[in-house]
Amino acid sequence: MRLPPLTEGRLVVRRNRFVAEVDIGGTVVDAHCPNTGSMLGCKAPGSRVWLSPAENPERKLAWTWEIVEALPGVLVGLHTGRPNGLVEEALRAGRVPELAGYTGYRREVRYGRENSRIDLLLEGDGLPPCYVEVKNVTAAVEGGSGFFPDAVTERGAKHLREMMAVVRDGARAALVFCVQRGDVAEVRPADHIDPVYGRTLRAALAAGVEAYALGAVVRPEEIVLDRRLPVVTG
Repeated sequence: MRLPPLTEGRLVVRRNRFVAEVDIGGTVVDAHCPNTGSMLGCKAPGSRVWLSPAENPERKLAWTWEIVEALPGVLVGLHTGRPNGLVEEALRAGRVPELAGYTGYRREVRYGRENSRIDLLLEGDGLPPCYVEVKNVTAAVEGGSGFFPDAVTERGAKHLREMMAVVRDGARAALVFCVQRGDVAEVRPADHIDPVYGRTLRAALAAGVEAYALGAVVRPEEIVLDRRLPVVTG
C-alpha cells in the first residue's frame, strides 16, 4: 500500500485518544490520532513520527498521525484505517493460501446475532463464504512477540462470538492479525491485559474459527504485508 507524501516530526504528547501534539521543524501542530487504543509502547514523547496531510482542507485537524518509530529503527503503522486494505492486498496476492480461490471481496458487511459488521466477506463459486475479521497489532514485547489487544476490548470478544456462530451455520470465519511493525516474529493473545479475550479466542479456534497473522514492512513511502507469522495461544 502506497502512502501519501508524509511529513516527519517529533511527538510532543498524545494529548488524548484523538489528538497528538507534534513538533514539525519548531512548530507544534495538532494531529488526528487514528488509533483510539492504548497505543502501548508507541506514544513516547520525543519519538520520530510521520504525518499525512488532510485531504479535506476544511477538516479541523490538518494532519493525521500515520507512523511512529517505537524503537530505534522500528517503524510502526498506527492508522487503524489501513489494515483492511493491507489485508485485502495480501489476500489477493496469495499470501494466505488457505484463503485462496475467492473472487468476491466485500467490506463492512452487516451480519450476526449481535448486530456486527465483518471487515471482509470473501465469496466464490462453489466455496463457502468466509467472514474475515482484521485486527491491527502494534504492541510488542521483548523477544519478538506481538500481542493483541493492547487494551480491554469487549468488541473484540463479540466479534469472536459472531464468527463462532457463522462457523456453526456452515460458513468459514478467519481472524487475520495485521502486524504493522517489522520486529515481531509471532502473535499472542494479551492475556495479561484482557484475559476474557484470550479465553474467547481459544474457544473460537477450538470451534473452527481460523487465525492467521501477517507481518509488515513499514516505510514512510509504503506499508506491505510480506510474511506469515505464527499465532501462538499456548
